[in-house]
This record gives sequence, structure tokens and C-alpha cells, in this order.
Amino acid sequence: MAAVTMRLPQVRGPLGASAPRGAEKHLVAPGDTITTDTGYMRGHGTYVEDDKLIASVAGVVERVNKLVCVRALKARYNGEVGDIVVGRITEVQQKRWKVETNSRLDSVLLLSSINLPGGELRRRSAEDELAMRDYLQEGDLISAEVQSIFSDGAVSLHTRSLKYGKLAQGVLVQVSPSLVKRQKTHFHDLPCGASVILGNNGFIWIYPTPEQKEEEAGGFTTNLEPVPLSDREVISRLRNCIVALVTHKMMLFDTSILYCYEASLPHQIKDILKPEVMEEIILEARQRLLDLEG
Repeated sequence: MAAVTMRLPQVRGPLGASAPRGAEKHLVAPGDTITTDTGYMRGHGTYVEDDKLIASVAGVVERVNKLVCVRALKARYNGEVGDIVVGRITEVQQKRWKVETNSRLDSVLLLSSINLPGGELRRRSAEDELAMRDYLQEGDLISAEVQSIFSDGAVSLHTRSLKYGKLAQGVLVQVSPSLVKRQKTHFHDLPCGASVILGNNGFIWIYPTPEQKEEEAGGFTTNLEPVPLSDREVISRLRNCIVALVTHKMMLFDTSILYCYEASLPHQIKDILKPEVMEEIILEARQRLLDLEG
């Protein structure tokens, strides 16, 4: 006879305000008037009609001095120079790789924009071009930095630092780019024994924290040793915590993920995705974040 899981309702305590006073976001829908002041400049996601600045997309109004733009709540990734991205190689072409980065167009990784194995500094030769598939081939996951934006909006990447390169064993989670908080660093070694790369493009890579950093590999050697069960459980729990945060539209950064992970420890990994357990974990993590902000 099959087991039946029964879940009983629980009384929840009151939750404090979700944002500090004065920090509420100005949300608009398409067609909403943002301002009638003619002194503002029109930015992305807006248009001018009858001397009124009107939103063309649904999202959050952002002001930088006199420039007003609307950041869409759900949109494809728009690259900015310096962004950290996680992407998947889709095609090997002449002197370049095409990379899927959740943007409107495939990104480009030039052969001249990667570290050669061993960290050699020299011009790329015909032999390097013939060996491109030895470095990266279709289906490989990489971490990279946005080097420049082409005129058509396509993104040019580079992996010229030892912290970038080919990704080995781990779990990829895809979320909306608007939920990834911009920070100084997007590579985080969490105290729970796993590391995350929070790509600005909404691709999040969770992997076991390496015991020693690969210094001379140039970012192309991948460790294919079996991952211990304890590490796999930590990665699975982190993955479910990130899914829970995304479901409740909470911003993703190292502190929010860690608080959610700690709140989930009393529960089994598979139970984190149950609606009432997920809500309980998120409420606790959100309250701790509010207490941290003061």
C-alpha cells in the first residue's frame, strides 16, 4: 500500500516590513506615466509622448541624475562590460566560439581572448586554431567576463584570468537575470563546503569547493574525479534553496543563499520544494536579512 504524505497548516508569526521605509521600488506597467517633468532624459524602456515620459515595459524605474530608465522585471540578459557570465559553447567557428549566455544573440569568445594552456603569452598560430576543440567544444560550460559589446548588441567575452575558464563538475541553475544582485565579486566560496558562481546573465553554477586552486592549467583542465556524497547533498540543498528564493522573487547574493541554506537544514533536501516548507524557509531567511539591514 502506497504511503500518503499529510501536511497540516501552521500558524505563522507576523513578518516585519519587506523593505526599509523610503526604499520602496517604483514599479510601472507599459503605458504608465513616469513623470511630466521635461527636465529628465529618456533612457531604456521609456518613450516621450505629449511632454510626458511613459514606460514601454513593465519593471522598476531607475534614476541616475537626470536619466530615467525602466529595468524590465523579466527580460533577456543585456550585457554590460565587466559582467561575470556563465555560458555554454554552442558552436566552434573560425578563430572564435559561439556561447549561449541567455541574451538575444549568441555571445562570442575569440581565440585571442583566452589564456593558452600553461599561461603562454604569444600570438595565436594556425596550430592553435586547429586545436580549438581541444580547448573548448560544443556543450562545454565556461565562466567568463564581458569584454565589450558589439554594435548589434552581441557580447564579446574573455577568459584571460585564472579564475575564469572551463567548468567541471557541478549543477547549473537558470534564473531571471533581474534576480541576480550586482556585487564586487560573483565567485563565492560558501562555508557549507560548496562554491557558487552567480552569473549576471542568470546562469548560476554550483560546484564543490576545490581543495587547491589550479594555477598553471590556464582554465582548461577539468577534474572528473567522483564527487563525494556529502558534497552532492550540499550542492542539491543549495540548488533547491536557490529555486525557493527565485520562486519567492528574492534577490540572489551570497548572504541570501547562505541564510536560506541554514534555514533549510532542519528539513530534508527533497522537502525544501514543498510549498509550505519553502515559505517557512523563505520567511526565516527574509527576516534575518531584514535584521541584518537594521
